[in-house]
Amino acid sequence: MAEPLWTSEEIAAAVGGRLAGAPFKVNGVSIDTRSIEQGDLFVALAGVRDGHEFVGQALAAGASGSLASQAVEGSSVVVGDTLMALEMLGEAARTRAPQVQRGAVTGSVGKTSVTQAVRAGLMLAGRGHSSVKSYNNHIGVPLTLARMPRDTERAVFEIGMNHAGEIAPLSRFVRPHAVAITTVGPVHVENFPDGEAGVARAKAEIFAGIEPGGVAVLNADNKWFDMLAAEARKAGATVRTFGAGEACDARLIDFQPEAGRAIVRARLNGKVLDFPILQTGFHWGPNSMAVLLMLEALDVDLDVGLAALGGFEPLAGRGAERDIALAAGAFTLIDESYNANPISMAAAFASLGARKPSGRRIVALTDMLELGPDGPAFHAGLAEPLARAEVDLVFCAGPLMKSLWDALPSTRRGGYADTAAELGPLVAQAAEPGDLVMVKGSNGSKAGAVAAALSLLDVRSGEAG
Repeated sequence: MAEPLWTSEEIAAAVGGRLAGAPFKVNGVSIDTRSIEQGDLFVALAGVRDGHEFVGQALAAGASGSLASQAVEGSSVVVGDTLMALEMLGEAARTRAPQVQRGAVTGSVGKTSVTQAVRAGLMLAGRGHSSVKSYNNHIGVPLTLARMPRDTERAVFEIGMNHAGEIAPLSRFVRPHAVAITTVGPVHVENFPDGEAGVARAKAEIFAGIEPGGVAVLNADNKWFDMLAAEARKAGATVRTFGAGEACDARLIDFQPEAGRAIVRARLNGKVLDFPILQTGFHWGPNSMAVLLMLEALDVDLDVGLAALGGFEPLAGRGAERDIALAAGAFTLIDESYNANPISMAAAFASLGARKPSGRRIVALTDMLELGPDGPAFHAGLAEPLARAEVDLVFCAGPLMKSLWDALPSTRRGGYADTAAELGPLVAQAAEPGDLVMVKGSNGSKAGAVAAALSLLDVRSGEAG
């Protein structure tokens, strides 16, 4: 039989808790009864609802025991504070597996995609482990560590933030041997009095926990590169660079998007490479360079890294493409509905402009959030990259996108609505065979509702009205 992830005895020793009930073994760790798997440890965290209320539900769903701070049904390890105990369990997982080469990824744009692409390489190379979804905060990072099997060879963790001071403690949990900062831009700026400079300093906190002699993979094209490189070197890291410049360790030479894929030309450590990826967004040019440098730093062979990139499919809401069949033909939906900011918007439009559809280029946009008082100006500023990309029709939803709507020439205006739910039918009515339709916006402004409305048009689904 496979070795368990944790025994109740090990959990109690790691977190300074005591066993209540019969000893138990677990094969996973969960904080959500909706995703409990057979043999999990359920951690009863305090939140909007107290996790202790759901212990019975977790046991019924297959949990072997719980981590709790009060008396509960079933077997449990009892502690004073369950979040602190989860952190201690994560640290114990890291300490008991000293052989693991650990990577960490942050950045204003692309950190989830880069993390998951690195994960694909680690899994091909051996016993890999990683964050799932966007588990990148004060709960997600220790949870990911606590789930790490003791025989893991390599692991990668996503680390995110909304405010200053959040990344440093997470970096110290992970103690990475290699870190990547994809880029720094005006994201979450409403939480930083000094704007983007504060965001850059917050991203530099990822060096706080880096192991001595570690590697920092940095974007040489970003305006904050010099500051980040100086902070990395101050932490004792070796800086490895990616970008368009001649001096970059991983230099992006060319990126040619096609239907459902792109061909990347790059020079890595002086060697020219041409390789296909299943992505069409221009941001995947630099993303690919960051992935290859991270895999190199984690001792993954180049051919394994290229194979991983070549098979890595777009994540849901992050550039996934599908043809939507109409009665008279099909249009292509590019779903970028998971997130948006000024950097990713401009990159998405440029990618769209490089495509040659038989029909029109159409975008449906919802508000970009957390941009502070400059939010309206950032939205109005999207008119220029839309014009450069020769987008035919622009649909907008939300109070901030009204600033873009007002900045658009009448020839480019497709339709405006107050909400994403109201915008969906307008875009659905306009889409025609041969069109290339991109949906993009912040998750909080419900861009996914527009993508969902377009998906319902597919006559093959049997759901078209």
